[in-house]
Amino acid sequence: MSTYTARDRASAVEHIHGRVAGTLELDYDNAWQDAFELEQLGRQYGVDVQYRAVEHISVASPEALVRGLCMEKPTFRQRYLYCRFDMAALSEDTLRNLEALAIEHGDYLMPGHLFTEATLTWV
Repeated sequence: MSTYTARDRASAVEHIHGRVAGTLELDYDNAWQDAFELEQLGRQYGVDVQYRAVEHISVASPEALVRGLCMEKPTFRQRYLYCRFDMAALSEDTLRNLEALAIEHGDYLMPGHLFTEATLTWV
């Protein structure tokens, strides 16, 4: 089944009224406020509406982490970045800079051993 990501309430409502099969994901600033109402509306029209506040991202290497953090953040969701590499191998300055970038985005760097399931992978 297909997934459509709504970046605002108006596009979410339009998608629901279109009775498009698949999943509608809410991903905008105040989606948490609309989630309950839009989930009910979606049920009336046979559309699965989902809201996730967090993304769990598996990060394969320090280079992938740098690339991911330097890109414009494409979501309003908070991201838990599970570093599946040896973070201790990074210099203190490098780690501090990467943590500062993550904080700017409202994200968290997490050790890889806490990783359970990813919604995305940065390679």
